[in-house]
Amino acid sequence: MAKILIIDDERAIRSTLREILEYENYEVDDVDNGVDGISMIETGDYDLVLCDIKMNRMDGMEVLTEGLALKPDLPFIMISGHGTVETAVEASKKGAFDFISKPPDLNRLLITVRNALDRGSLVSEAKVLKRKVSKVRPILGESQAIMKIKETIDRVGPTEARVLVTGANGSGKELVARWLHEKSSRASAPLIEVNCAAIPSELIESELFGHEKGSFTSAVKQRIGKFESAHGGTLFLDEIGDMSHSAQAKVLRALQESKITRVGGEKEIEVDVRVIAATNKDLLKEIEAGNFRMDLYHRLSVILIHVPPLVDRKDDIPLLTQNFLEEICNEYGMPTKKVSDSALEALKALPWTGNIRELRNMVERLIILSDKTITENDVRSFANPAGPVTAINGSAPAPQTDFEQFANFQEYKDFAEREYIKFKLEKNNWNVSKTADDIDIQRSHLYSKIEKYGLKRGE
Repeated sequence: MAKILIIDDERAIRSTLREILEYENYEVDDVDNGVDGISMIETGDYDLVLCDIKMNRMDGMEVLTEGLALKPDLPFIMISGHGTVETAVEASKKGAFDFISKPPDLNRLLITVRNALDRGSLVSEAKVLKRKVSKVRPILGESQAIMKIKETIDRVGPTEARVLVTGANGSGKELVARWLHEKSSRASAPLIEVNCAAIPSELIESELFGHEKGSFTSAVKQRIGKFESAHGGTLFLDEIGDMSHSAQAKVLRALQESKITRVGGEKEIEVDVRVIAATNKDLLKEIEAGNFRMDLYHRLSVILIHVPPLVDRKDDIPLLTQNFLEEICNEYGMPTKKVSDSALEALKALPWTGNIRELRNMVERLIILSDKTITENDVRSFANPAGPVTAINGSAPAPQTDFEQFANFQEYKDFAEREYIKFKLEKNNWNVSKTADDIDIQRSHLYSKIEKYGLKRGE
């Protein structure tokens, strides 16, 4: 039930408004002066205020100003028997939702009250959603490598230094970039992300620097690029190792001169942007192969942060698993499931070619397919998506692999990755786009994997 406060020095008006609003099932308080009204706004939890303009002790406009200073999202409807256009405009400029003349028209009053309450609800919901969206996940882990990363973020975040984050897919490079932004003086400004691998090479320059109308066939209007959008904030260039040579040259110039030029344009535009880049490639090898500019590498790598794969920080798996259990069970609206110690050990023994992302997917699968307590047998039964999943009680063991055939760990990782991708492709009828979404990697990366492992339809 919405709670409404009426501030008016005329008893007859207060009584009439109270009677109308209570009949509509609103909870109503009233007071005859602005000073007491401000006190009630400060201590009460009101959804709407109806306030007279001409009052003793404190003018309604003063009440509006002080009330919004206390509760910026609280809707005010101003009421006056001396209504003029100038008064209504002044009230609107000060933040009032609407203005109604005395004596109030019943239908107009109720419609205005409902609209004001709806708008207040939308503002509150938007703030809640924004907090949910903008909330940065914590970097979980107590391994030496993770503690070093956290320490580096604390040191580097407040500076303007450019950072290059390296690590395998799914290891958490984006999270490191987000925390560098959160710890910086630019935290209140935007963090703009660009996945360089997801954008065709012919469009990457337009994406980064924008374009002028008519600069190419499909340029039907001017477009602002990511550098301009990130002005005053941070630009995160993910998978920068996949960027084209021409785009690399322009990014280098932008870093050197803090200026960009839109595609098809001539005007130089100044940009104030901190750049954080990430890649899953060895850029030094890419430089040797002629695929990446050495001068750009040195511009980007003022600070280097390497995020280790999950297999190098297996002691963090129990902490990560418990966090994912709570998070996913909360999303599903179910009690948090327990996981046995033997199940945690079984999880630690897995190869984790997909890193943190794969672990989260595994935990979600175990939540869905297991009973209240996740057991070692559940892990063994559901670890391999390609294996036969029968009874939830684990009556069928997971398929066994002949580990003797692998000369080293990398060979086994390649084998596991190949089988997993093959299974997903077949499951999705070789729809590459759908498969890429399913396993949460870029389509270009999936094509590379298919080529690497020589996978063919109907194999």
